[in-house]
Order: sequence, then structure tokens, then C-alpha cells
Amino acid sequence: MHPKQLFTTLGPLTRDQLGKILPHEHVFVDLRTPDQPGYAQADTAAVVALMAPQIEAIKAQGITALVECSTGGVGRRADLDLAVSLATDFPIVVPTGNYREPWIPDWVATASEAALESWMLKELNEGIENTGVQAAWIKISAGDDGITPLEARILRAAARAAKATGAVIGSHTIKGRVVMDQLDIIEAEGGRADRFISIHTQAEPDFDMHRAVAARGAWIEYDHVGRAPDDEVVALILRALEAGLGRQLLLSHDRGWFDPAKPGGGEPQPYTHLVAHLLPRLRAAGVDDDMIVQLTETNPFEAYAR
Repeated sequence: MHPKQLFTTLGPLTRDQLGKILPHEHVFVDLRTPDQPGYAQADTAAVVALMAPQIEAIKAQGITALVECSTGGVGRRADLDLAVSLATDFPIVVPTGNYREPWIPDWVATASEAALESWMLKELNEGIENTGVQAAWIKISAGDDGITPLEARILRAAARAAKATGAVIGSHTIKGRVVMDQLDIIEAEGGRADRFISIHTQAEPDFDMHRAVAARGAWIEYDHVGRAPDDEVVALILRALEAGLGRQLLLSHDRGWFDPAKPGGGEPQPYTHLVAHLLPRLRAAGVDDDMIVQLTETNPFEAYAR
């Protein structure tokens, strides 16, 4: 058996080579649809100039890797992730996959399930485009009110690629009941719920749905650190820990990023709040060091490694 490895812009890394990992951030995103002029276009040097200081700030806090959650349809640029990574000597974890409607490029919309699966497999096994960066995981999404037929096709392809490689699927899904539908599709394809991340779990107001998704085996992710009031985030985390969900919980900011739709890439939001503010609050609330390690080191590695 090979040890579990986290595939990054700087190559595969094992658990003992890593410490704290931020499991949901963005270095570069374009939230315009792929048919817009200038979509996902930016000068590499400008991206590095804006985002390298953000990476240096978390390196100084002891963060050892960051998961890039920009996927196909929202401006994924593995070459830009790689440039920022090389400039900072910092590993970035990049996905394959595609976002939900209407952020689906024409080629994805018309591709067969088999073609989508082989595309994801190529990126997971060989690398993304001509960057040499191997995709670590599969990022998808589903509509807020339910999965469309096109989103279901992408999900089935993702489930097959995940099953073949051990890669985790992470999905931007707002409603817990839609997550349950996604898990049904994955399991029908022979995939496993424990290789699925329910991204933005905090957006589902019914905490019983958090429990239900976790009971299926999936990871749940609270990725509003630094964006929602600390009191609210701490209360939700403590509730999850009291419910016994600590071994399936991921914490991150969902911040960044260079936005090519804005002059100069816009004003990035830092990734520093978790270490600077949230972890001290959790410790003060009685969360012990073992659980802090579980939440910030073990869980993100176990979720994204294969």
C-alpha cells in the first residue's frame, strides 16, 4: 500500500510533510460566465504580485498548504496557481471538475458522460492542461433548488472518476436535501459518501441536516470563518463538536482572490482569520489541542489526500 498523498502544485506530499491546511480558499476566480469577454484572463505577474503576500501571511502563521476551490466554469487557472505556488514555495491543491449552470462551458454542456469522466481522469492521473500540476480532487456544484440533468451528468462522471482514483468530490451545494440527492447519485455509481465534501454546510439553516449528511459518512465544511461574526461561527463549531462531528468537520474562510473582472484584480480578503482569531476563541471555549489538530491538520489531509 502506498501512503496517502496530497497532490499539490509542488508534487505529492504525505501527512508528515504537512501541518495546518486551509481546505477551502481561492487564489484566482472569475465569477463571470465562461462566454464573457476576457473571462479568466490575467497577467501572471499581476496575479503573483497581488496574491503572493496573502500566501506569505499564512506561511508565517504555520499554514502549510491551501486548497484552491476554483473549478472549471469559474476561472480555474492551474498555471496561475502554480506561478503563485512557485513564487512562495507553498503547496496549492487544485481540482478538476466543473461548476453548476450557468457557469458551464459549451464543451462541457455537450460532452458525453464518458468524455467528462476521461477528462477528469486525465487531470487526476496525468495533470491539468500543460502545467504538470496533477489535480488532487473534483470540484462540482448543484443548483440551489435541485440538481439539473446537466449537473447530474457531471456528477455521475465525477463519481466514476472518484471511484477509479480515490479522489474526493467537493460540491458547492446550499441545501442539505440536495446534498442527500447528490450522495444518492454517487452511491448508485458505486462511489462512497465518505469521499464527498458538503461545501458551505453552514448555509443550511437546519442543523439536523448537518447531522444527516455526516451520518451518511460525508465531510461537512464550515467555510465562513472571518466572513461571519466569530460568535456565530464558534457557536456552530461547538454545536458540531458536541454532536460528535469533529472527525468529519472542515474549517476555512472561502476568501482570496485575484478577480480578473476588477481593476488590478480587486482587493483580496486575507486567509489569516482562522489562526489569528478563531482558534484562540475555540481554545478559550474549551476545545483541546488534540481537537484543534484534528480540525486543522488531520481532517483536511484525510479529506483531500488519496
